[in-house]
Amino acid sequence: MAFTKELWQSIEPIYAAILRHPFLRGLTDGSLPRESFKFYAVQDALYLREFARALSLAGAKAPEDDWIIMFNEHAAGALKVERSLHESFFQEFGLTHEAVASTPMAPTNLAYTSYLLAVAYGRPFHEALAAVLPCYWIYWEVGKELERAGSADPLYKRWIGTYASEEFGSVVRDVLAAADKVAECLTPAEREAMRGHFVTTSRYEWMFWDMGLRRETWPTG
Repeated sequence: MAFTKELWQSIEPIYAAILRHPFLRGLTDGSLPRESFKFYAVQDALYLREFARALSLAGAKAPEDDWIIMFNEHAAGALKVERSLHESFFQEFGLTHEAVASTPMAPTNLAYTSYLLAVAYGRPFHEALAAVLPCYWIYWEVGKELERAGSADPLYKRWIGTYASEEFGSVVRDVLAAADKVAECLTPAEREAMRGHFVTTSRYEWMFWDMGLRRETWPTG
């Protein structure tokens, strides 16, 4: 069995909880409040800036030239391609780039990105790869699942289509192939370290959508 299949099996309960989450169900049945999606889109734009940094750090440690290229291209894509999607939403919401950039990170967003950057900076390549993998893979699986369900809301349908696309799927498959190849040369303890990061950031993915639904803020006082 490919190691990535083992990784996925380790998060099956988390992924099931993600699919049940009201944020994602609300994208297809139209029940998600616009203010929650707006909050999520702003926080996701802030997240992608830090995710791109984590990808660049991972790429700097990659043992193969093609992976160095791949992760740096993905870092650029996170800031260019997906940012264009967010900015189309921001135009509809009447938000300027300056307003988005000056928005504070929500607590969950800061915790998630801090974890990603700590692993990407301080740990070996295989661990950094495992930490960033859920953001690729879960979004792809979610996109395909929600596209099958369909959405009557044009805004939400556009978001779903981005992650269900074959173009995004090709990107994810490349990262999965790298993870499987890396795992072939690892000890059981090193694979377990990968699994630990993969499970942790998968949990953060659930928390990120929950953060969006609740429009999470920092406690005051």
